[in-house]
Amino acid sequence: MKQPLIGLTPQLDDQGVLRMSPGYLEGISQAGGVPVILPLTDGKAALERLADICDGFLFTGGPDVAPALYGQEVLPACGQIRPRRDSMELGLLDLALAADKAIMGICRGIQVINVGLGGTLYQDLPTQLPSDVCHRMEPPYGRPIHSAAILAGSPLRELLGCDELGVNSHHHQAVLDLAPGLSATAWAEDGVVEAVYMPEKKFVWAVQWHPELFPGTDENRRRLFAAFVEAAR
Repeated sequence: MKQPLIGLTPQLDDQGVLRMSPGYLEGISQAGGVPVILPLTDGKAALERLADICDGFLFTGGPDVAPALYGQEVLPACGQIRPRRDSMELGLLDLALAADKAIMGICRGIQVINVGLGGTLYQDLPTQLPSDVCHRMEPPYGRPIHSAAILAGSPLRELLGCDELGVNSHHHQAVLDLAPGLSATAWAEDGVVEAVYMPEKKFVWAVQWHPELFPGTDENRRRLFAAFVEAAR
Protein backbone atom coordinates (compact mmCIF):
# COMPACT_ATOMS: atom_id res chain seq x y z
CA MET A 1 0.00 0.00 0.00
CA LYS A 2 1.30 3.44 -0.91
CA GLN A 3 2.82 5.50 1.88
CA PRO A 4 1.71 9.06 1.15
CA LEU A 5 4.30 11.83 1.32
CA ILE A 6 3.16 14.49 3.78
CA GLY A 7 4.79 17.93 3.69
CA LEU A 8 4.98 19.75 7.03
CA THR A 9 5.30 23.53 7.10
CA PRO A 10 8.49 24.39 9.01
CA GLN A 11 8.70 25.99 12.41
CA LEU A 12 11.27 28.74 12.96
CA ASP A 13 12.90 29.66 16.27
CA ASP A 14 14.19 33.05 17.42
CA GLN A 15 17.68 32.25 16.11
CA GLY A 16 16.35 31.60 12.60
CA VAL A 17 16.78 27.83 12.88
CA LEU A 18 14.15 25.58 11.31
CA ARG A 19 12.77 22.98 13.68
CA MET A 20 9.87 20.57 14.06
CA SER A 21 7.97 19.27 17.09
CA PRO A 22 8.42 15.48 17.02
CA GLY A 23 4.74 14.72 17.69
CA TYR A 24 3.80 15.84 14.18
CA LEU A 25 6.32 13.46 12.63
CA GLU A 26 5.36 10.61 14.93
CA GLY A 27 1.64 11.07 14.31
CA ILE A 28 2.06 10.89 10.54
CA SER A 29 4.48 7.97 10.68
CA GLN A 30 2.24 6.04 13.06
CA ALA A 31 -0.63 6.49 10.58
CA GLY A 32 1.43 5.10 7.70
CA GLY A 33 2.59 8.31 6.05
CA VAL A 34 6.07 9.61 5.28
CA PRO A 35 6.57 13.04 6.91
CA VAL A 36 8.86 15.55 5.18
CA ILE A 37 9.79 18.91 6.73
CA LEU A 38 9.46 21.52 3.99
CA PRO A 39 12.00 24.29 3.39
CA LEU A 40 11.04 27.82 4.36
CA THR A 41 10.38 29.39 0.98
CA ASP A 42 7.78 31.56 -0.64
CA GLY A 43 9.23 31.21 -4.14
CA LYS A 44 6.46 30.48 -6.62
CA ALA A 45 8.34 27.78 -8.54
CA ALA A 46 9.45 26.04 -5.36
CA LEU A 47 5.94 26.02 -3.90
CA GLU A 48 4.50 24.68 -7.15
CA ARG A 49 7.03 21.84 -7.09
CA LEU A 50 6.24 21.02 -3.46
CA ALA A 51 2.52 21.07 -4.17
CA ASP A 52 3.10 18.65 -7.02
CA ILE A 53 5.23 16.05 -5.24
CA CYS A 54 3.52 15.92 -1.83
CA ASP A 55 0.30 13.97 -1.34
CA GLY A 56 -0.84 16.03 1.62
CA PHE A 57 0.14 18.98 3.78
CA LEU A 58 0.18 19.55 7.52
CA PHE A 59 0.08 23.22 8.55
CA THR A 60 1.79 23.19 11.93
CA GLY A 61 1.61 25.36 15.03
CA GLY A 62 3.66 28.49 15.54
CA PRO A 63 3.54 32.29 15.96
CA ASP A 64 0.73 34.71 15.19
CA VAL A 65 -0.56 35.38 11.69
CA ALA A 66 0.01 38.99 10.62
CA PRO A 67 -3.23 40.98 11.25
CA ALA A 68 -2.76 42.91 7.99
CA LEU A 69 -3.53 39.67 6.16
CA TYR A 70 -7.08 39.76 7.50
CA GLY A 71 -7.59 43.50 7.37
CA GLN A 72 -6.87 44.48 10.97
CA GLU A 73 -4.48 46.86 12.67
CA VAL A 74 -2.00 45.25 15.05
CA LEU A 75 -3.25 45.29 18.65
CA PRO A 76 -0.80 45.63 21.58
CA ALA A 77 -1.41 42.02 22.66
CA CYS A 78 -0.66 40.55 19.24
CA GLY A 79 2.45 38.41 19.44
CA GLN A 80 5.44 37.73 17.24
CA ILE A 81 4.83 37.31 13.52
CA ARG A 82 6.88 35.63 10.78
CA PRO A 83 6.08 37.36 7.47
CA ARG A 84 7.95 34.87 5.30
CA ARG A 85 6.21 31.94 6.94
CA ASP A 86 2.85 33.65 6.41
CA SER A 87 3.70 34.18 2.74
CA MET A 88 4.85 30.60 2.27
CA GLU A 89 1.87 29.00 3.97
CA LEU A 90 -0.76 31.11 2.26
CA GLY A 91 0.83 30.47 -1.13
CA LEU A 92 1.11 26.75 -0.45
CA LEU A 93 -2.48 26.63 0.80
CA ASP A 94 -3.77 28.11 -2.46
CA LEU A 95 -1.86 25.54 -4.51
CA ALA A 96 -2.87 22.61 -2.31
CA LEU A 97 -6.53 23.61 -2.43
CA ALA A 98 -6.43 24.01 -6.22
CA ALA A 99 -4.98 20.50 -6.52
CA ASP A 100 -7.44 19.12 -3.92
CA LYS A 101 -4.61 17.71 -1.82
CA ALA A 102 -5.33 16.45 1.69
CA ILE A 103 -4.78 19.28 4.19
CA MET A 104 -4.66 19.28 7.97
CA GLY A 105 -4.12 22.32 10.18
CA ILE A 106 -3.15 22.33 13.85
CA CYS A 107 -3.31 25.41 16.13
CA ARG A 108 -1.72 28.13 13.94
CA GLY A 109 -2.74 25.88 11.06
CA ILE A 110 -6.47 26.40 11.65
CA GLN A 111 -5.81 30.14 11.78
CA VAL A 112 -3.78 30.16 8.54
CA ILE A 113 -6.47 28.19 6.73
CA ASN A 114 -9.20 30.50 7.99
CA VAL A 115 -7.28 33.65 6.99
CA GLY A 116 -6.28 32.15 3.64
CA LEU A 117 -9.92 31.56 2.81
CA GLY A 118 -11.05 35.05 3.84
CA GLY A 119 -11.76 34.76 7.56
CA THR A 120 -10.50 36.81 10.50
CA LEU A 121 -8.95 36.09 13.90
CA TYR A 122 -9.08 37.16 17.49
CA GLN A 123 -5.63 38.65 17.97
CA ASP A 124 -5.70 37.95 21.70
CA LEU A 125 -8.41 35.96 23.47
CA PRO A 126 -7.67 37.19 27.02
CA THR A 127 -8.32 40.82 26.02
CA GLN A 128 -10.90 40.34 23.26
CA LEU A 129 -12.92 37.40 24.60
CA PRO A 130 -12.25 37.01 28.33
CA SER A 131 -13.53 33.74 29.79
CA ASP A 132 -12.85 31.11 32.42
CA VAL A 133 -11.74 28.60 29.79
CA CYS A 134 -7.99 27.95 29.86
CA HIS A 135 -6.75 28.40 26.30
CA ARG A 136 -3.06 28.68 27.24
CA MET A 137 -2.23 25.85 29.58
CA GLU A 138 1.02 25.16 31.41
CA PRO A 139 3.05 21.97 30.83
CA PRO A 140 2.63 19.07 30.64
CA TYR A 141 0.66 19.54 27.42
CA GLY A 142 -0.37 15.94 26.77
CA ARG A 143 -3.55 16.15 28.84
CA PRO A 144 -7.01 17.70 28.41
CA ILE A 145 -7.53 21.14 29.96
CA HIS A 146 -11.05 21.95 28.70
CA SER A 147 -13.79 20.33 26.67
CA ALA A 148 -14.97 20.84 23.10
CA ALA A 149 -18.53 20.14 21.98
CA ILE A 150 -18.65 18.33 18.63
CA LEU A 151 -21.37 19.02 16.06
CA ALA A 152 -23.81 16.13 15.63
CA GLY A 153 -23.68 14.62 12.14
CA SER A 154 -20.30 16.18 11.32
CA PRO A 155 -17.38 14.16 9.93
CA LEU A 156 -15.46 14.84 13.15
CA ARG A 157 -18.33 13.38 15.19
CA GLU A 158 -18.40 10.31 12.95
CA LEU A 159 -14.63 9.86 13.22
CA LEU A 160 -14.28 10.23 16.98
CA GLY A 161 -17.63 8.76 17.98
CA CYS A 162 -18.34 11.24 20.76
CA ASP A 163 -20.31 14.45 21.34
CA GLU A 164 -17.71 16.03 23.61
CA LEU A 165 -13.95 15.80 23.66
CA GLY A 166 -11.33 16.76 26.21
CA VAL A 167 -8.65 18.85 24.48
CA ASN A 168 -5.35 20.46 25.38
CA SER A 169 -4.86 24.13 24.57
CA HIS A 170 -1.88 26.43 24.03
CA HIS A 171 -2.89 29.49 22.00
CA HIS A 172 -4.02 33.09 22.43
CA GLN A 173 -5.45 33.64 18.93
CA ALA A 174 -8.46 31.90 17.39
CA VAL A 175 -11.03 32.03 14.60
CA LEU A 176 -13.23 35.13 14.80
CA ASP A 177 -15.15 35.35 11.52
CA LEU A 178 -15.32 31.94 9.88
CA ALA A 179 -14.16 32.01 6.26
CA PRO A 180 -16.56 31.25 3.40
CA GLY A 181 -16.32 27.58 2.50
CA LEU A 182 -15.40 26.50 6.03
CA SER A 183 -17.78 24.84 8.48
CA ALA A 184 -17.16 24.68 12.21
CA THR A 185 -17.46 21.24 13.81
CA ALA A 186 -16.42 21.86 17.43
CA TRP A 187 -16.45 24.68 19.98
CA ALA A 188 -15.03 25.33 23.44
CA GLU A 189 -17.42 26.19 26.28
CA ASP A 190 -16.90 29.92 25.63
CA GLY A 191 -17.72 29.61 21.94
CA VAL A 192 -14.17 29.58 20.56
CA VAL A 193 -14.04 27.49 17.38
CA GLU A 194 -12.03 24.32 18.01
CA ALA A 195 -12.38 22.49 14.67
CA VAL A 196 -13.35 23.24 11.06
CA TYR A 197 -13.51 21.49 7.70
CA MET A 198 -14.29 22.25 4.04
CA PRO A 199 -17.32 20.21 2.93
CA GLU A 200 -16.55 20.71 -0.76
CA LYS A 201 -12.99 19.34 -0.57
CA LYS A 202 -11.67 15.80 -0.27
CA PHE A 203 -10.05 16.46 3.10
CA VAL A 204 -9.41 19.88 4.58
CA TRP A 205 -9.64 19.61 8.36
CA ALA A 206 -8.15 21.78 11.07
CA VAL A 207 -8.19 21.80 14.86
CA GLN A 208 -7.26 24.45 17.39
CA TRP A 209 -5.88 21.98 19.93
CA HIS A 210 -2.64 19.97 19.71
CA PRO A 211 -3.32 16.27 19.05
CA GLU A 212 0.41 15.75 18.38
CA LEU A 213 1.19 16.52 22.02
CA PHE A 214 -1.01 13.73 23.37
CA PRO A 215 0.67 10.33 23.88
CA GLY A 216 0.94 8.09 20.82
CA THR A 217 -1.48 5.70 22.51
CA ASP A 218 -4.26 8.32 22.60
CA GLU A 219 -7.08 7.01 20.42
CA ASN A 220 -8.40 10.41 19.32
CA ARG A 221 -4.92 11.52 18.23
CA ARG A 222 -4.50 8.27 16.33
CA ARG A 223 -7.85 8.60 14.55
CA LEU A 224 -7.20 12.20 13.45
CA PHE A 225 -3.81 11.46 11.93
CA ALA A 226 -5.07 8.21 10.38
CA ALA A 227 -7.98 9.99 8.66
CA PHE A 228 -5.62 12.64 7.27
CA VAL A 229 -3.02 10.18 6.00
CA GLU A 230 -5.68 7.91 4.49
CA ALA A 231 -7.15 10.87 2.58
CA ALA A 232 -3.68 11.61 1.19
CA ARG A 233 -3.19 8.09 -0.26
